[in-house]
Amino acid sequence: MIELLRTNDIVLISAVEALLRDAGVYFFIADQNMSVMEGSLGFLPRRFVVPEDQADRARRLLREAGFGGELSQP
Repeated sequence: MIELLRTNDIVLISAVEALLRDAGVYFFIADQNMSVMEGSLGFLPRRFVVPEDQADRARRLLREAGFGGELSQP
């Protein structure tokens, strides 16, 4: 799995989730349930990860949607 981006912005998380789901890209949001550990403060970033063979496509989709600045460095 390759990390695409890391954020604690819930609006960005929702937008990227919808974009990837609609495009049929498999993804996993790591650390999504860490709010139990952090006390629901939202300061721990969530990580979007995708299979290595879908990473280029996912990055392209995010750039085309205007989220290129949010991408983690490969």
